[in-house]
Parts: sequence; structure tokens; C-alpha cells
Amino acid sequence: MKPQDQSSADPASKEHLRLWLRLLKINRLVEAELRERLRLSFGTTLPRFDVMSALYRNPKGMKMSELSRLLMVSNGNVTGIVDRLTEDGFMLREAVPGDRRAARVRLTRNGIAEFERQAAAHEEWVSELLGGLDPDDTRRMADDLGRALTLDRKDADDA
Repeated sequence: MKPQDQSSADPASKEHLRLWLRLLKINRLVEAELRERLRLSFGTTLPRFDVMSALYRNPKGMKMSELSRLLMVSNGNVTGIVDRLTEDGFMLREAVPGDRRAARVRLTRNGIAEFERQAAAHEEWVSELLGGLDPDDTRRMADDLGRALTLDRKDADDA
């Protein structure tokens, strides 16, 4: 099997690869810094923040299976996080009528207040970490990446 002739490759493919590698790198750097700041400032983890964020956006609560699907993690991972958040008084587990095995979880008032505190700091940190970018460039990049995500979904729907 011969290596592909580089001259026949789509010229945009190299730029797409370069973009993808830069996205991965910036994601790793920002995520590592956010993890550390959440740990130091709030004694919490990014997965706990993500669970609270999902439930904050769904104030009526979510089934555990819905939550794990939304966060793209296993039910076991979500269960452990929910257990600890419940012990800390930030979350409630409620039975789902008609389904003995299912539980719905939602934030308590304390959970909402704590998430709002963490979310405000999180937003400031992200702004600080990406502050070197011009606001117009930031908006344009976000729009471009949004279109890329839309194209990806269209391709998946057509398959």
C-alpha cells in the first residue's frame, strides 16, 4: 500500500487538520485551567459543575438517563456525582411516577445559589483566558464553528 500522494490531496484538508489540532490544544489548556480554578475556588470538579449546569438549564429536573445522555457520560459516572451533590444539599432525587426504577434529579435552592456563584466565576475565567481575542473575531469564530456543527449534523442525517 502506497502513501497517498500529497499533491492530490484537497488543499483545505491540511488547514482543517491544523484548525482541529489548535482547537484541541486550546480546549485542553482552557479546560485544565478551569478544572484547577474550580478546585481551588470552590472545592469542586468540572464534572460536578457540568451536572449542576445541565440541571440549572432544566429547572423541572431530569431523569438520570437523560442527564447522562446529555453529558455523554455513563449512568454510573452521573450517579456518583449526583450522590455527592445530594449529600452536599445541592440536589434532590425524586421518584418518577409510573417508573419505579427511574429517578428525577433537580437542584435545590442551595444548589441553584451555589451554581450561580460558580457560573459567574466560570464566565469571568473563560473571558480572562480568551481575553486576547478581539470581540469581532470571537463572534466570527463562534459563528463559523456553529456552521461547522450544523454541517456535521446534516451529513449525519443524510447517512
